[in-house]
Amino acid sequence: MNLRSLFINRWSRLRSGWRLALFLLLYLALQIIIATILLPLASLAVTPLRTLDHLINIIFRIVLLTSALLAGFLCARFLEGLPWKSLGLTLHQRWWRDLLIGSAIGCWSLALAALLAYAGGGLSFSFTGGGLIYAVIRSIAVSALLFVVAALAEEALFRGYPLQTMSRANLAWLGVLLTSLAFAAVHLGNPNVVKVFSFANTALAGVWLAVGYLKTRSLWFPLGLHWAWNWTLDSVAGLPVSGMKITSHPLLTATDLGPAWLTGGNYGIEGGLACTFALIIATIFTWRVRWVSPTPDLLRITSEENPLEAGRPLSVVATEETDTNQSEEQTSQP
Repeated sequence: MNLRSLFINRWSRLRSGWRLALFLLLYLALQIIIATILLPLASLAVTPLRTLDHLINIIFRIVLLTSALLAGFLCARFLEGLPWKSLGLTLHQRWWRDLLIGSAIGCWSLALAALLAYAGGGLSFSFTGGGLIYAVIRSIAVSALLFVVAALAEEALFRGYPLQTMSRANLAWLGVLLTSLAFAAVHLGNPNVVKVFSFANTALAGVWLAVGYLKTRSLWFPLGLHWAWNWTLDSVAGLPVSGMKITSHPLLTATDLGPAWLTGGNYGIEGGLACTFALIIATIFTWRVRWVSPTPDLLRITSEENPLEAGRPLSVVATEETDTNQSEEQTSQP
């Protein structure tokens, strides 16, 4: 093996490992640049608007989202010659269906985890009352925006270019492993972490979301899974999201009766065994569900190391293949 082959593959492109490393460096650089510009302006805007509790959090997530998408686009464009659509966040055919189905599965997956903890005697629920209906509606509506932006930022980072470029190198399994472990690692700094369950469940959630991406080759489906899980967990069930309480007035008030190995204790249900079982079931269901599938363009552009032959647009290549197939069929007819 010569020195060039350590960096360049047989398609004369930088190898996937180096592409991944360059993405991470570019992502960190862009995050610093964008945060340096945007966060001071946001702080000035928020100072007289104390009632907008989640604004800084949303802006911070937008910084992460912008950095991940811009780094992903630049790497896809200049390292692999791919268009923006390769990131899986365009309004492609059935994108809204992927989002809605993903959101529905995310909601029932969390409901399953809560039900398992409830059936085991670990949780009890009651409706938030006391004339707080307006506060509840406002709180769950505002939190929905935060959870969508936060989930999209994490999907763009973990199920975006890093997983996608590994998939094109026929290393999807390695991409799932690396992104899921990294996804779990970044949550270790959250409050009330449960040493074993928190990391294991978050890594398992990363596998679930990666399966959602591979199922559709679009970020809309895992976005639906991700934001709906978090929103249902916090704003509906009134439980912490990875150790943090976001919504001040959830629809339900949850009481943790223990044991912590089942319910996750102060970290929330994501630190307990009930969540483990729910995530395993959700992952299997997501992989086998027939309601979603990738479009032909997205499947090709995320499955091959060199999907755009000689730089030609994907639509042109597909049209030429169709014409060729039709010509062959006509030739074979008597």
